[in-house]
Amino acid sequence: MFDRLIKKLQNPKTRYITLETTPRHDALFTPVIDTIEALGITEHIDGFSTTDNPLAKLKFNSIIAAMQLQERFEKPVLATMTMRDRNKIALQSDLLGANAIDVRAILALTGDPAKISDQPAAKGVFESDSTMLLDIVKCFNAGIDYAGREFGIKPRPVYPFAVSNAFAKNPKTLLKKFTKKLEHGALGVITQPVFEIENALMLLELFEEAKEISGKKEGVLILGLFPVTRLRTAQFLASHVPGIHVPKRWIDALYEAHKKGEKEEQKRGLALSREIFEAVQTTHPKIHLMTANRFSLAKALLNP
Repeated sequence: MFDRLIKKLQNPKTRYITLETTPRHDALFTPVIDTIEALGITEHIDGFSTTDNPLAKLKFNSIIAAMQLQERFEKPVLATMTMRDRNKIALQSDLLGANAIDVRAILALTGDPAKISDQPAAKGVFESDSTMLLDIVKCFNAGIDYAGREFGIKPRPVYPFAVSNAFAKNPKTLLKKFTKKLEHGALGVITQPVFEIENALMLLELFEEAKEISGKKEGVLILGLFPVTRLRTAQFLASHVPGIHVPKRWIDALYEAHKKGEKEEQKRGLALSREIFEAVQTTHPKIHLMTANRFSLAKALLNP
C-alpha cells in the first residue's frame, strides 16, 4: 500500500492526490469517515492525511484516525505528528505503536503554539522542530532508536513527509526550508495552499534547487490546494495566515460576487478553485487537497 503511494509520488507522469481530514472534538472519528464514503470520492484520490490537534485545539487522535481510514478504504494515510505535544520518548513510543497497526506514513510538523490552545494553561513540549522527528524516522528505518539502541523486533519501513510555507517575502527563506527538510529525509514536502500558478511554478523552481543543494533527488514537492468559496475565508487567509499568498484578483472577484449573493459568491469561488486545481494538475499533478472537512468541495473538484 505505502510502496504504491511512494511510486506514484515519485513518478512525474502519474497523478498523485491526497485528501486532508481533520478529526473532530469528539470521541469517535467514524462520522467523518462515513461522510467521505457517502460522497463517493475515494476512487479519485490516492490517500489521506489526518491532522494532529491543529491550532493546539483538542481533537481525536490522528494515529487512530489514520488506522480507521486505512481499514475502511484500504488507502494509505499520512498521520500527522507534532513536536508540540511530545518529547522524544513519546514520539518514539507513538511511532512504535503506529508501526504495529500499519500507520507508517508520518507527516512531521513542529506544531502551532500551545498558548493558543483551548485547554487551560497548556504547555508546549517543543524539544526541537520537526526535523528531529524526521531524524527519528531515519533511525527507525535503520533498526535503531534515537539513542542508537537496536530494536529486538525492528519496525517496518516508515515513510516521512514534511510541510512548508507556500510564500515568503524572501524566496531564499523557502529554499532554506526545502533544503533542510530534504536533508533530514523527507520523501515529500507538502506546501501551504497555493492560489495562482505563478506561485506554484516559483515553488517548483526553488524545490529543484533545494534538491541539487541537498543531493536528495528522490524528494517530491506536493502542492497544497484549498478551495475557497467565501470572501471572508479568502480575506482571513490573506490577513492572518503566514506563509500563504491569496492574490488580489481572488479577493476582488469574491467581493464582487459577494455583493450579488451567497450563491454567486460560492459559484465564483468554486470556479477560481477549479481553475487553480486544473492548472496544477496540468503542470505538476502532485496535490494535497485541504477542505477543512468540507468534503463536498473536494468532490466538486475531483468529480465535477
